[in-house]
Amino acid sequence: MGSCGGKHTGKGAPKPYSRNFTDPWRKTPGRLFGTALIRFYQITLSSLIGNSCRHLPTCSEYAYEAIARHGLWRGGWMGFFRVVRCGPFGTHGFDPVPRELSPDLKWYMPWRYWRCSASRTGK
Repeated sequence: MGSCGGKHTGKGAPKPYSRNFTDPWRKTPGRLFGTALIRFYQITLSSLIGNSCRHLPTCSEYAYEAIARHGLWRGGWMGFFRVVRCGPFGTHGFDPVPRELSPDLKWYMPWRYWRCSASRTGK
């Protein structure tokens, strides 16, 4: 039998497809708990509710990535406000998670995460 000659194992192998954030992130207990809740929702309830998100990435993908990038407290608030913005008369379109958060976003003022998005911060 012939072989294509390519190496299909190791670093050169393609990553399996995942709808969630796949970059490396710190696995702290809060982040693991938050992402586990989001993943549980995606596996169980998301199929019952249907595809009704007005954004890309979807609200659950956004919340998963926000928690993975910024931790349970900040990412959780960002995900919560994203779900609220997704409703009728809310925003729509492409709205990725910002890579870095503005320094004026303090942990004790969670209402400031309401309009936190990559399109506003430019990052």
